[in-house]
Amino acid sequence: MREEYDIENLNPRKNPYSNRLKKPITINLNQSTIDYFKAQSEQSGIPYQTLINLYLTDCAENKRELKIAWQ
Repeated sequence: MREEYDIENLNPRKNPYSNRLKKPITINLNQSTIDYFKAQSEQSGIPYQTLINLYLTDCAENKRELKIAWQ
């Protein structure tokens, strides 16, 4: 074994998934919203946090506009 390795020359390729990395955040959600996604999770077999991420990603990619009406 070598005493030192030139790390930069070992794998000069960029990580192809670097633009898809997730960033952990803290978010406050209503319990009913969490319950809804957990129920969907049980039906689909997909973790509820993944379902929330998929839903929000779909909203962002399709540039869905928020429609808020106070009643």
